[in-house]
Amino acid sequence: MDAVPEVPRDDEASRRVERLLDGIRAGRRAPTSQAITLVESTSPRHREAARELLGALASTPPEPPAVRVGISGVPGVGKSTFIEALGSRLTAEGHRVGVLAVDPSSVRTGGSVLGDKTRMARLSADPNAFIRPSPSAGTLGGVARATTQAMAVLEAAGYDVVLVETVGVGQSEVTVAGMVDTFLFLTLARTGDQLQGIKKGILELADVIAVNKADGDREQEARAAARELAGALRLVRGHDEWAPPVVTCSGLTGARVEEVWAQVLQHRAHLGVDGLVRKRAEQQLDFTWALVRDELDQRLRHSPGVRAVREEVRAAVLSGALTAPLAADRILAAYDSE
Repeated sequence: MDAVPEVPRDDEASRRVERLLDGIRAGRRAPTSQAITLVESTSPRHREAARELLGALASTPPEPPAVRVGISGVPGVGKSTFIEALGSRLTAEGHRVGVLAVDPSSVRTGGSVLGDKTRMARLSADPNAFIRPSPSAGTLGGVARATTQAMAVLEAAGYDVVLVETVGVGQSEVTVAGMVDTFLFLTLARTGDQLQGIKKGILELADVIAVNKADGDREQEARAAARELAGALRLVRGHDEWAPPVVTCSGLTGARVEEVWAQVLQHRAHLGVDGLVRKRAEQQLDFTWALVRDELDQRLRHSPGVRAVREEVRAAVLSGALTAPLAADRILAAYDSE
């Protein structure tokens, strides 16, 4: 992870932002990486510089807009292998591909995993690809802030395809689905109940579903799983205007990966120019409130009044002397008293 560039005050800070902007617009990797580190930072000074940087980038959005795809899947589905196969195919066709791997476990740790970068060794070495773990900065609101702003930096740097991978499962999938144009769900053919472990909510979110590892003697089983999923989707989604296609592929061999991408582009065509503009505008509104919640969370964490009562409240809750609702009232009262 790159160190956050020091952000001096006033004119010097503006010059530093200008240098980052020049590097991003020239498509250089180091300034792009530094800018992503800057927009992920929770430091008040860095966040001020990040707002200036992002405001300048927003004034000249890329045309045509980059293709944003969220990718999720059940554990062991082979997301990294699939993304490497897809990304390598796209760069070979002349695209520039950015990959952001969202780590929901960092809601607790504040960090991010590096495994995906090491598992995608071939794509990591591709000069037309950029792979970056995207930490949540301590909250699910941080997922939205860090990842959405990192996407803006990548797109300004000329990456015309941005793949956002959820490293795990859960609420982060909903968050990622709310910041991309198309949400791709990868699954596996399973023995017995093919739908085991697939939540109804995921089927409601998915725009395209792909049964991965459809190779060798598993291909027929994968096709059977795809048929079963297609039937389940008809029950879950009813008569939606867009019927999510279910296809089979193999990230390992690269078989039919191009068909998955074709379905992603078909969904984008279905949205149309106006639909895409409308969807992204609604996402910006949702993002606005995510930023508000994230900022309030940061202010609460750094509040002197809250710090003053934190240990007392903690001890009272752990001993059973104070219920959670009353404890929350105490913390909020300490915050409001400022």
